[in-house]
Amino acid sequence: MAKVIITAIGSAGDVHPLLGIGAALAARGHEIVFCTHPPFAEAAARQGFAFVPIGTAAEYEAAMANPALWHPRTSFRTLWAVIAPTLRPHFDTLAALTDSNTVLVGTLWAFSARLMQELYRVPFVSVQVSPSTLLSAYAPPTHPRLTIPRGLPLAVKTALLRLIERQVLDKICGPALNGLRAELGPAPVRRIFGEWLHSTDGVLCLFPDWFAQAQPDWPAPRCLSGFPLFNDTSATAPDPQLDAFLATGERPVVFTAGSTLIDQERYANAVSAALREGGLRGILLTPDAPKTEAAAIEADVCADAPGALLKRRYVPLQTLLPRCRALVHHGGIGTAALAYAAGIPQVVTPFAHDQFDNAQRVVVSGCGIRLDRPLQPQALVRALRQVLGSPSIATQCGRVQDRLAASPDGCETAARYIEAFMPAAVREQTVGRTTSPALAAIGHSV
Repeated sequence: MAKVIITAIGSAGDVHPLLGIGAALAARGHEIVFCTHPPFAEAAARQGFAFVPIGTAAEYEAAMANPALWHPRTSFRTLWAVIAPTLRPHFDTLAALTDSNTVLVGTLWAFSARLMQELYRVPFVSVQVSPSTLLSAYAPPTHPRLTIPRGLPLAVKTALLRLIERQVLDKICGPALNGLRAELGPAPVRRIFGEWLHSTDGVLCLFPDWFAQAQPDWPAPRCLSGFPLFNDTSATAPDPQLDAFLATGERPVVFTAGSTLIDQERYANAVSAALREGGLRGILLTPDAPKTEAAAIEADVCADAPGALLKRRYVPLQTLLPRCRALVHHGGIGTAALAYAAGIPQVVTPFAHDQFDNAQRVVVSGCGIRLDRPLQPQALVRALRQVLGSPSIATQCGRVQDRLAASPDGCETAARYIEAFMPAAVREQTVGRTTSPALAAIGHSV
């Protein structure tokens, strides 16, 4: 079958959906080579993929621990400073791995894969994990610094978007990218994010049209696959204390900031205060949680009492959320998708990157509210009371849950789309192929 080289650059929210899609392709018989950051090597190995690292573990950990990566004013420039040095090594790695039976698949920052397509005509599917980087004058993305008002005339919105591309995006990314292009031969490019980075073969959008409707100025051809829900739970140990906590008392609220770098102690204090004031129980997913179950529940608080808070480093959300009342989260699109699938309301607390746009789309979907100041307990408890006490939000959460349950599997839809770019002989072998029992057994997660 075909060799599919998948490049996933970013945080867990960028990598995990591609693990799910890779698993669907592997179940259909294809060879998967997974290129991403070293901390995800074990997850790739559990799926049976060949693994090729991008950068080092120390570089990735330093980047994720840099506060500038999580501030709206500095996040884009900081992220690019990490990615730019990897462009040439990644390009050379892809060139060495690619043969006549290869299809490349890459997330937003897989610039080297786009260069491979441009220089060597290698089939390439570019992936949009979330809609915010599909820069559209018809529906400009939400951002705390660069949001273009949607009520402006189209010509004005288009001019403003081009200005942002020229004065911000191209100015930051252009020198390194065009420097590499000068080495390799192609002419310099402009409108890097608005035009160049999108594959000319096909663009795969990992969300449904009701979450983000396709716009006239989005790249084509494209496919909206739906959410690629995927759950890598094979390394999760039993947790009797968590099970007992979930089985006792009122269903809890789950809190998580994802990979976002925040003041964890202050966040935990805000969560505790909000739970006490609101008379709620909670589960906080935080890197500051105890490594053992001992003292995992706040002292002097009974597990079934209002205000009880259980802390964990990680729990698969796909199995946790259906047993909970609501989710307070950072705005990662995979996390939002799992809340939709569980049918529970969301309080979205964006910090950086695409989180603001995802948060606004959750609001528009009718399944939650956006809270830009999550570390203030009074604001947090007001938000929770609003989503838990709203009949309209509860009704809409149920409708969206039913809609997702009736939708095709996003990983399988994405896999079929990628197969369309494989050599003709491979496509003939996969015509009429249905989901294998192995794929049906794969779980789902963020």
